[in-house]
Amino acid sequence: MLIVILVPIHTNMQLDISKERAIKDVQHDFNNRYPFLKLEFYKIDDMPLVLKKHLSQSGSLKSAGLSKDGFIEIRDEMKVKDLENAFLEQFGLSVQVSRKAGVFWLETTMTDNWSLQKQNEYGREISAGPRQASSGST
Repeated sequence: MLIVILVPIHTNMQLDISKERAIKDVQHDFNNRYPFLKLEFYKIDDMPLVLKKHLSQSGSLKSAGLSKDGFIEIRDEMKVKDLENAFLEQFGLSVQVSRKAGVFWLETTMTDNWSLQKQNEYGREISAGPRQASSGST
């Protein structure tokens, strides 16, 4: 008798964070790994976070306030809040992860303790819509 145990495979990715890169390039790399998540960049200033300014995708990371070049290691089991904090602490960049919900994108502020993988899977589930029940008739 053969018993197969399926263990989730956690994969890592490294994002290149350098002043020459455009915001859209980093977003594209992130979205390739997590198609139901989106990484948004905001300008940090003296204003309260409630009034944070969304940055254009065509802008560079330098214009977003990048403090130094480097790489950020992203793991499937990493919590959203940890990713957002890593961007801020390591690079001086303010980011927000959003999850796809059908045709909308919702900020994950209420579920920042979820892993990136869990967020992405939940986005996949809720974006798929209701499953059609088979009636058996043709």
